Amino acid sequence: MRGPVSELRAFVNAALIEKVDRDHHDPDDVFRRRQVVVAITFVVGSAVLAWALRITPGDPLFYVATLTLAAVWLVGALLSGPLHAGWGHTRRGEPARPIVQSLVLGALLLLVFLVGALVVARIPVLREPVDQLLDHARFGAFAAVLAITFVNGVVEELYFRGALYAALPRHQVTLTTLLYALTTVGSGIPLLVLAATLIGLVTALQRRVTGGFLGPIITHVVWSTGMLLLLPPALELTR
Repeated sequence: MRGPVSELRAFVNAALIEKVDRDHHDPDDVFRRRQVVVAITFVVGSAVLAWALRITPGDPLFYVATLTLAAVWLVGALLSGPLHAGWGHTRRGEPARPIVQSLVLGALLLLVFLVGALVVARIPVLREPVDQLLDHARFGAFAAVLAITFVNGVVEELYFRGALYAALPRHQVTLTTLLYALTTVGSGIPLLVLAATLIGLVTALQRRVTGGFLGPIITHVVWSTGMLLLLPPALELTR
């Protein structure tokens, strides 16, 4: 019987390190077309995201901007070429979709960020930008913001860990992580850039292991919706 440390090591190895056997190869013409589509999508999506994050909280235009962003990522991903859901490791060695591992990863990331938030909340220069970002939920329709957060988590992974990852010939984990973080630079919120870097790295490693977008989607959605629901009360604890 393995102890907690051994179990954790085995989990990390299965979820983020050891690749599942697969054979995903695009013909040259499909690969080139995918690269063109994802490049155009990246430029348009980055611009729309920068616009959305600078809209005044409570302004209905925020919903238009974020739904437009979701449409950009989704259309770009679907037009890029074939996408794969991916497979995960199991204790029995049988193929299975990477659902449980991804739920656990999402929950662990959420816990790490919530603990970090308790530190951030005590530093005004760091807390203020986070509060401004959360104002979209405080002053807007919370159900709508939650739905948009869920949808954007799905389509971002379809594009970044689906289409974009498949369009890169090498260094996919590093490049998708950097490009994902780059899209948030226009927000002017350093902590958002840091969060995007960490989430991008974990989901990129998942993509490398599973060969598909399903695991990254589950992890991202658990983290993003959990942060929206739990970050505000966590910050209130320090007021």
